[in-house]
Amino acid sequence: MIDLHSHLLPGVDDGSPTHENSVRVLERLWSEGVTQLACTPHLNASEAAHAPIAENGVLLQRLRASAPKGMKLHPGFEIMLDAATDLTLPSLSLGGSKAVLVEFQRIPLSPDSTEHLTRLRSSGVIPVIAHPERYAGISIDKLHIWRDIGVVVQGDALLLLSTGARAEFSRLMLTEGVADILASDNHGDSRSLSTVRLWLEEVGGGRHAKILMEENPRHVLDDEMLEAVPPLREHKSIWDRLRELFSVGR
Repeated sequence: MIDLHSHLLPGVDDGSPTHENSVRVLERLWSEGVTQLACTPHLNASEAAHAPIAENGVLLQRLRASAPKGMKLHPGFEIMLDAATDLTLPSLSLGGSKAVLVEFQRIPLSPDSTEHLTRLRSSGVIPVIAHPERYAGISIDKLHIWRDIGVVVQGDALLLLSTGARAEFSRLMLTEGVADILASDNHGDSRSLSTVRLWLEEVGGGRHAKILMEENPRHVLDDEMLEAVPPLREHKSIWDRLRELFSVGR
């Protein structure tokens, strides 16, 4: 599996606090089948010209030296679109690709959110929008518009196994076929793609898991066309299994 959203550069944001903790997380992820991972610390677009690229590079090299043999770690940022800024610098992208991981504030989406993404796409950047399920005012129609202009939709994998309105929308993204990839957004904790993959395979979404967690993340890194993710059939058993999961211990 390839995870394109994590906060494992130690001590730089609200993610993993230490190098040792990051290494422990990487070892666990490797054992669960994650072979590539992007380290994407937070960055405001308004501060992109002064991004700590060299400093983060030193931390990344140290992590690479301590990571499980064979595991690939890619540089990147999760960029808050707080300003109309040039994000074409390769060192801001995911692993040197054309793709840039971006996010919006979680207050109601700005009316110009689509304009921001269109501007980025016109500059040659491929915006990968992080966890759209979390944004107030998001809709399936909005995601269709974004995808039509070339935006890659990155779902929050762990929300699929959660409860509440955001989790419901997360699952709706799968049944509507508007999620292109899934990522963990690991912050130096227990979050992982593996549990979600097992769940998808159990409910008949094995092919979906492969596209969302292997093939499309690889295509993003290689600047290739994404595979189409078919809508996940809304079998009653899918949601029944989730209800059973969350009723345990009540």
